[in-house]
Amino acid sequence: MPAAKEETVAAAPAAAASNEVATAAQSSETAAEPNADEAEENAEQPGEALFPVTVVLPHEPHKLNMVASPQEQVHELRQSIIELPAAFQYSCFHLEFNGERINDFVQISDVEGLGADAEIKLVEDPYTEKEARIHVIRIRDLIGAAGDRTDTLHGVTPGISLFDTVAAEAKETDNVQAGSYEFSAPANPKTLLPKEEEPAPKTVKSVALSSWNPPPYHLRQKGHLLYLVISTNEGEQYQVTAHVGGFYVNKSSNSKFDPAPKAAPKGQSAHSLLTLIEQISPSFSEAFQQLIEYSSRKDPLATFQLTNAIPAAPWLVPSTSSTTTQHSSDITRSQEGYLIAGVDNTDSLRDWNEEFQSARELPKETVQDRVFRERFISKLFADYTDAAAKGAILVARNEVTPLNPTEGRDAQIFVYNNIFFSYGADGVGTFTTEGGDDAARVATGKDVSGVRLVNQLDIDGLYSPATVVVDYLGKRIVGQSIVPGIFKQREPGEHSIDYGAVEGKDIVAADERFVETFEKLSRALRGKKHPVWDKDGKRFDLEASVETKGLLGTDGRKYVLDLYRVTPLDISWMDEVGTSGDKGDSDYPHRMTVLRPELVESLRTHKWSEWVNAELAKRQKKIAESKSDSKDEKSESKDEKSEDKKEESESKEDESKEDEATEEETTRLDTSGFSFALNADAFSGQEPQTDAEKEAWAKDEQEVRDACTYLRDSVIPEFVNDIKNSELPFPIDGTSLTRIMHKRGINMRYLTKVIAACEGPRLQRLRELCQQEIVARAFKHVAGNYLRYLPMPLTSACIAHLLNCFIGFGFNPKPTADIDESLKALYPDADLAFAKITPESLRQEIEGEASRRFKFTLESEWHTQLKSLQILREVSLKLGFQLQYKDFQFTSETSKPEAEKPTSNGAATNGVNGHAQGESKKKKKKARDGSPASTASSTSTPTTFVADDIVNIVPIVKDSAPRSVISEEALEGGRHSLMQNNRKIGQELLLESLTLHEQIYGILHPEVARAYGTLAQIYYQLEEKEAAVDLARKAAIVSERTLGVDNAETLLAYLNLSLFLHGSGDSKSALAYVKHALDLWKVIYGPDHPDSITTLNNAAVMLQHLQAYHESRIWFEQALGVCERVMGKNSLSSASLLFQLAQALALDNEPKAALTKMRDCYTIFKETLGPENNNTKEAETWLEQLTQNAVAIAKRDKDQQAKRLRAGIRFPTRNAALGSGAGGNVQASPLQKRGKKPSIDSRSIDELIKFIEGDDSQKKSTKKKQAGGPKMRRVSVANN
Repeated sequence: MPAAKEETVAAAPAAAASNEVATAAQSSETAAEPNADEAEENAEQPGEALFPVTVVLPHEPHKLNMVASPQEQVHELRQSIIELPAAFQYSCFHLEFNGERINDFVQISDVEGLGADAEIKLVEDPYTEKEARIHVIRIRDLIGAAGDRTDTLHGVTPGISLFDTVAAEAKETDNVQAGSYEFSAPANPKTLLPKEEEPAPKTVKSVALSSWNPPPYHLRQKGHLLYLVISTNEGEQYQVTAHVGGFYVNKSSNSKFDPAPKAAPKGQSAHSLLTLIEQISPSFSEAFQQLIEYSSRKDPLATFQLTNAIPAAPWLVPSTSSTTTQHSSDITRSQEGYLIAGVDNTDSLRDWNEEFQSARELPKETVQDRVFRERFISKLFADYTDAAAKGAILVARNEVTPLNPTEGRDAQIFVYNNIFFSYGADGVGTFTTEGGDDAARVATGKDVSGVRLVNQLDIDGLYSPATVVVDYLGKRIVGQSIVPGIFKQREPGEHSIDYGAVEGKDIVAADERFVETFEKLSRALRGKKHPVWDKDGKRFDLEASVETKGLLGTDGRKYVLDLYRVTPLDISWMDEVGTSGDKGDSDYPHRMTVLRPELVESLRTHKWSEWVNAELAKRQKKIAESKSDSKDEKSESKDEKSEDKKEESESKEDESKEDEATEEETTRLDTSGFSFALNADAFSGQEPQTDAEKEAWAKDEQEVRDACTYLRDSVIPEFVNDIKNSELPFPIDGTSLTRIMHKRGINMRYLTKVIAACEGPRLQRLRELCQQEIVARAFKHVAGNYLRYLPMPLTSACIAHLLNCFIGFGFNPKPTADIDESLKALYPDADLAFAKITPESLRQEIEGEASRRFKFTLESEWHTQLKSLQILREVSLKLGFQLQYKDFQFTSETSKPEAEKPTSNGAATNGVNGHAQGESKKKKKKARDGSPASTASSTSTPTTFVADDIVNIVPIVKDSAPRSVISEEALEGGRHSLMQNNRKIGQELLLESLTLHEQIYGILHPEVARAYGTLAQIYYQLEEKEAAVDLARKAAIVSERTLGVDNAETLLAYLNLSLFLHGSGDSKSALAYVKHALDLWKVIYGPDHPDSITTLNNAAVMLQHLQAYHESRIWFEQALGVCERVMGKNSLSSASLLFQLAQALALDNEPKAALTKMRDCYTIFKETLGPENNNTKEAETWLEQLTQNAVAIAKRDKDQQAKRLRAGIRFPTRNAALGSGAGGNVQASPLQKRGKKPSIDSRSIDELIKFIEGDDSQKKSTKKKQAGGPKMRRVSVANN
């Protein structure tokens, strides 16, 4: 390799992802504690700062300057070294200091004498067979020889990012182009696709395993590890031996085996394969440099491999003929299993359960212990989720032999890769009385949520099996780590379960050894200790639900199983809708309707507030009666308020801890008088025996009823009201709606109640979104029923036919299923019921599911009101469909009339991408002609979807991984310090939180994306604008790759980034991100989303900063148009926008139009707020100024006209009208295309200059108005 210059790099694990981390010289691990005072004391401890070290290399450039942190471990320093270009060649080595070998798993601070300016020596080690395999994989990836990996899990183009494309477009536009946007254009799904780009430079033709592998015994004795075949770009083929001492060219050929070293001059050898390839291929160095440059064009975050999260699989992917998805030849792709797992495939087999439980037992006394433990657990969960999801797909595809092949299909169980798999169906009749398969399906979903809760609580001495639920083609498959002893045959009379229900609820076990740990669990989950009775009426006092089971494993650990009933049943819902006991068509499909843990926690907080207020009232009354000192009264009141505030912010923590914290806050209030707990077994069929038991049980049941009432009468109305008043971000799609409802503790079965509470124009949009979600979920269940037992090769035909009947009926009202006859013949027993579906019968099934599951009656013409593209996206995401991009025809009418509509941005020739409209129509027509739908039309009646459109189905994975506690503590500690005006320690804690998030989760993880977004907002508020922009950029990229390019959180990340860029003075780039967000909005939601009003308004303000007044006025008009349609013409929001639009029209030399809009604004303010309101008065002042201005201009124009007439000019020119009025739009476009503003803007009249000069001060006043009227939320992502 060419000699590289000495490089300096921050060796902190997060350095690759965060420039800010390197500046955190004073931040300390101890600062992660939430107590800001402790953090301040610890932050300045000596030895905490980063320090420089020199790494001595065995080859050029021989020395490498780095920066190390005393907190990081040596193996992290190793990783930082090999990521540098100068050290790419090294992978098998150890580090030495003062001649002593350094252990890779100790902290740098533990190495004696290792400090600033120390010299660490890199010493190459002999290879082992495993190290050689790892080295080959690494070098193949590094030099771009790995080709396109096709795995069974992640799908087509997983984890893509569009950020670089959007950023590149931002650089290419000028100010006027930045403001051009085709508002009326329909949603273009192509927005979601990555741009096709030139292929990466080829460094070698291939690096593959030789057919002579593995080495024979006698050569293995001599140190031979692997044999490789390398084909260079020059067309030469080299046989290479991987030896314990390195790699060398051998004498073998494809037909002759002789692995001895080749003689000079072709007998090259090197310790690293990278160096050897450089020696044998003259063109390699240059090509490799080009590859590095090619890779560096993209943001590093867009190219890093995801290791701790499943990459987002897009629902829309490029066509199979696209260069983006082109399949390339790579013989080693099929050999990677051998390279990764070894010849015996033993490297990949892991004892998952032992790893998980051992990780939980790691020490957590110090901050360093906690960080290491949480990082280890996070990585372990990521590995397990990946392995379980892959295994579940194999089970679903019938690739794994069941342990009980004689049982029914749903009762079969499997073990694969040391993971236990079973179907989420009632194969053995456990849930017969609860609703059968539907109940079993829900129970598995609730179980994985319960396991996640237990993992989050992290109770000492309590263990749970790692659990993953995978939905794939209608099947629900549960993957669990194997608990030791779960398959053990018990002695006669010995129960298979040690705590809880054993067989149904007939037999109950209550092993005393479980009481203490289950008590901790129950208290944390707000559960009440309660009695249960077995079939003989014998009483047992249990801490948790009888369904929650305890098992003493053969390893001596106490395991908790079946966590699907950690909260009580929702009896109000069951009373209202009936149960599925008799499986009536109108009954709800199951009895597993439990309350959400978030609701229980919300109710506890509510009860706590009531109790504290009551105690406070008592105390104040007592103080008043005793006429005590007013000073004492004041201090007590203050203490009580702070206690109230503190307890309201508490999340699920041990109640005893809360009590201790309470007593520290105020010793005067005895919190032992407050208790809140619910009986998880209320209404579950228990039969109390004595009158006292019946009375106590009735009281428990009433408490549960009160919780149900609280949900219906308080939580749901508050939720709807908060969305109405913009206290909550308005949901964009089903995913964001689900997330926001679950966060409030509202189950999705209550969508009908939410719809009923929606009144007014703004909430009409929420009503429509909820109806869309009901339809999408109903379709998911219907489709699942048809797909569940269908052979894999027939699923594409089934999905295409279902979609044609669902949303393709407008294009072909009588679609027929196109089933390949040859495949049909191969599966004579397959149930092809889907072929008989018609659009009408599918509608009936969807209506039935909506009625059963949501008690919602769809209107007779509901199918015609669906937003086709949006509902297609929803069902694809819910079922894991990956569809190839094409011009989807949902109606028989062509899209030409829509394309011919005049644009609303005043530039008739300015399309979405700056192309003339005629050109875009030709492109659309070409795309349509080449689409599978149109090519299929020659042979049969065309349909919207054909089987080839369904490229792949990805599994929907639900895991039980807990969130990192310590990183969230650091974040809250930083916020707390900033609130107390302790800026220095606050910022150090925020940096610490950032580092911890990246260390524990890895850089590419949804939680890290959210942390970036939250920190970006905080930094922006602290006026650290550059840091805010950088973090917002990372939030957008990481969100794209882990949540999806069209996820609601990704959209909001782009909007935040645009606001921060505008605040930093780069309004042009900000507008590019706004336009991308609007394109996403069209695809995700469709037109006229309530929150888009704020975005359009912000963009208009950005254009005013760029002095693009005409374009700014157009964006204000669009914002007003959406606002009037969403909020109503006479709303305060419309009045605020009319005010801003009037100013914009004045700046755009439209005095008459400005006067009209200001008059409308004044009228609304006067009628709504009254004549004395400040908003009304300000509008009145502006109205007077504009009236005077209009009169002055009219008089001046009249005088000029008279002068022209006297001079003999018969027809006056209309230069002043450029860019104004209805006809001005067409005249303005040539100027806009040249990037010039109309000349009138630069030579404005005096009154217009006043408006321009007064713009800043006026904007401040309009912001105040927005707070009084519409709440224009400028930033709304982090709190979602």
